[in-house]
Amino acid sequence: MAVAHSEQPGEHRAAAALLADAAARARTGAGGLVLLRGATGTGRTTVLEAAAESAAGHGMRVLRARCAPADAAVPFAAALQLLGPLTEFDATGSERELGAVLRRTLDAYADQSPLLVAVDDVHLADPPSYRWLVETARHLDRLPLPILLAVTERSQYDVDPPAPGFTHTLSPALVRTHTLAPLTPDSAAGLVRARFPDADASWTGDCVRAGAGSPLLLRALLDDLAASGRPEAVPATCAALYPGEYQASVSWWLDSAGPGTAEVARALAVLDEGWDQKGAGTGRLPPGPDAARGLTGPPLDRVPDRLGALLAELAGADPARVAGWLTAMTGLGLLRPDELDRPRYAHPLLRDAVLTGVPVARRRAAHRTAAETMLHRGAPTEPVARQLLLSEPVHAPWASSVLQDAASLALRDDRAEDAVAFLRRALDEPLPDTRRQRLLTELGSLEVAGRTSSAGIPRLTEALRLPGTPQDRVRAAIALGTALAGRGKPRAAVDMLRSVGEQLADEPDPAPRTATPGRTQPRTEQTLPAATLAATLQSAAALLSDQDQTVRREVYRELCDTAEHTPELLGPATRALLVRYAATAGLTSAAEAMRRVRALLAEPSDPLTEPFLLGTAAAVAQWADELDEADRLVERGLAGQRPGLLHPMHQALLNTRDDIAAARGQFGRLPDEPPLLPDTGPSNAHAHILLALVDTGRTIEARRLADGFDLREAPDSWELNRFLYARGVQRAAAGDPAGALHDFLECGRRQSAREVVSPVVTPWRSAAAECWSALGDPREALALAEEELRLAREWGTHRTVGRALRTLATVTGGRRGLELAEEAVRLLRDAPAATEPELTAALLAQGRLLTAAGERGRARECLREAAERAERLGALRLRSLAEEALREGGARRPALARTGSGSLTDSELRIARLAADGRTNTEIAGLLHLARRTVETHLTSAYKKLGIRRRGELKAALDAD
Repeated sequence: MAVAHSEQPGEHRAAAALLADAAARARTGAGGLVLLRGATGTGRTTVLEAAAESAAGHGMRVLRARCAPADAAVPFAAALQLLGPLTEFDATGSERELGAVLRRTLDAYADQSPLLVAVDDVHLADPPSYRWLVETARHLDRLPLPILLAVTERSQYDVDPPAPGFTHTLSPALVRTHTLAPLTPDSAAGLVRARFPDADASWTGDCVRAGAGSPLLLRALLDDLAASGRPEAVPATCAALYPGEYQASVSWWLDSAGPGTAEVARALAVLDEGWDQKGAGTGRLPPGPDAARGLTGPPLDRVPDRLGALLAELAGADPARVAGWLTAMTGLGLLRPDELDRPRYAHPLLRDAVLTGVPVARRRAAHRTAAETMLHRGAPTEPVARQLLLSEPVHAPWASSVLQDAASLALRDDRAEDAVAFLRRALDEPLPDTRRQRLLTELGSLEVAGRTSSAGIPRLTEALRLPGTPQDRVRAAIALGTALAGRGKPRAAVDMLRSVGEQLADEPDPAPRTATPGRTQPRTEQTLPAATLAATLQSAAALLSDQDQTVRREVYRELCDTAEHTPELLGPATRALLVRYAATAGLTSAAEAMRRVRALLAEPSDPLTEPFLLGTAAAVAQWADELDEADRLVERGLAGQRPGLLHPMHQALLNTRDDIAAARGQFGRLPDEPPLLPDTGPSNAHAHILLALVDTGRTIEARRLADGFDLREAPDSWELNRFLYARGVQRAAAGDPAGALHDFLECGRRQSAREVVSPVVTPWRSAAAECWSALGDPREALALAEEELRLAREWGTHRTVGRALRTLATVTGGRRGLELAEEAVRLLRDAPAATEPELTAALLAQGRLLTAAGERGRARECLREAAERAERLGALRLRSLAEEALREGGARRPALARTGSGSLTDSELRIARLAADGRTNTEIAGLLHLARRTVETHLTSAYKKLGIRRRGELKAALDAD
């Protein structure tokens, strides 16, 4: 069916105009030849049919022929389609004689009326008809006849070199030629909207890409989509389309292109399918993977000429022709370069259509061939591995090595889902038990950490049962123990670790490996004695026992007994954990704990126990206010972690890093949105975020997070206790001292049951004392505050003692309370900068007590200093409390009365200057390592102080000072 002129894409209108002009000339007796050229599917037939209908409407007689491969063996088949059965046509005559009969018939028709001789796909005509049509074109040039010969010819770059074109023996003066261009995106979008007026831009864009610049493919797709009831999304597979016009059109395009092109097209589809094998990340390959394999130059699957060589080898074709085909198909729109400059099919649906009909076994074999060919040609590891993801098992050692190397690269670039996919596929290859054991440990660790599969713990259990080196069995046991404890089964975790330790103790120490002269054996490959391995498992059990108060008490009582009677059985890491236990139990001072921890750090360590030693030492250093040292230990510990192995100290190190930031009042570490609420209950991160939300004045978000957990269902853990304390702080800030007191006392009950009495972990007594005071019970308040101060003095750090003094001052009141507050301020002023949040709170308490004592002048000085320090910290709640206290004390101006840029805090000024220079909030957040919301908060505050309303006024306001 012809397409109305108004519905024709713009790319067809110029061709239609050329044919209309040539037809008008033929009607006056000046005929000729018009050749329409174009790639498959560009609409040659559509344009020719429209021209035939238009010519018939103007009184011309139309003679039509559509050439096909099936007629190629029948002499003059195309010519007889044009002229019909002829009584004088004797097929036994010579070609010259029969051609003369056909020409006399054509001339006789022309004597009756002007003619349009329309021959579609002339390149498929039988040879005698083809030659006769060429001679007819010359005949029209010699004689003024009312005949327009309109011929369409496929002209597309194919892998198999094409035959010469229809006009290659004709003078250019004899022919008017027009080459149809592929559809532009705008033209294609217009066709989609004409068919589906309510389609949105995204859906339209998907149709345009799947149409690939071809009117044929686009119209076939739209027909299928209309028959399917206009699905919400353009499908990625042909199986989702009905009745299948699109697939049929792609198959016809491949058939038209010839076997060579079809093979290359399918080989490219196989590679393209492999490139799509990615996890949740961007799908981009990591930067510089070639360097890891010692390659130079661009990867062979990214640059067209190198990709062409690979495709040529896969399809058995000429590399130069394949490279040219890639360029030509990109120009037509069937291929599009991706972000890595790889030519890929314009839409997954097109790629699927190219592969449809290829049996699954053949496709998998093609992926294996592609992987092997790429490997032999020196391709980077990951592209080879992505092809293996879609292949059958190779049963060759190189395959599992490639997959495991690719997993390592993915982990290096924080793409855990990709690593999981590679390791799962590696399990399909035959592996010796030792390698399978390591692979299962790594894969199970990643699956447990990612929470994307229930297979993680069974894999770790299988890894532990397989034979392996003692070190590998210990790693598998620690990973399994971490997984079990994370699933709320710390008892099972500790029992399993003890069992493995007993098994290893019964095995003789392996003989040390003989070192090769001149070579140093890698530290991680050294054979470790059974006592060291047992100590490692002992440390892991102690750390994991923190998840349950009963198990924790049992484990540490055993360790304390061992330390008293057979201390030689305890390694440095376990002894460090006992120091940590003593610190939480209120049995040691900060100075003594740090002395013992530093001595342990100075002892020789091994790679299995070192993470426990570093992580434990970092926690003790953070409690002891040695925050810089704690930072260094955390970073050192994290750097030594193997990214693919589940280890309890990894999360412990991250928790300590959060604790350090909280101690410093670094609210900029707060993410834009709190993390998702897990089924396993609140984490230490949730507690810190809740506290930061309260301190930064984000009360609505704090309430939402505090109410997001049903703590009655949460499993027992130290993290639950930390969150109870944080929720108590939120409730107290929201004006609910009774609710807050309940949380603080419950936190204390749970901590005491765990033998955690020191305020270094959770200062619940101070918080509860302030609630008792607010509820009008000074006796209970004083008892808790005095007990907190006693325990704080035993630990002996400025932060804990200063906080306890400030609380006791508040609940005591009067002259004695003021003396305690002044002592707290003096102590905290002499402390490291890490106590800034506590000093700010102490100044606020001192200011309030001075106001109550009638010393309003001194009170204002304290409160203004508190407000300024809170401003620098970004502690909006403390700043608001200080300003409120100033107003209550009769201050005539707000705490921060300065104007202009001088009124800005250092953070506000730095952020304002970056914003004035044109940086976006996201860019500023990245440069300063802050959360975007923190940037927005500082900018809002800066606008108010500068007296401006919009970003564009920042530069002038800052320059004015």
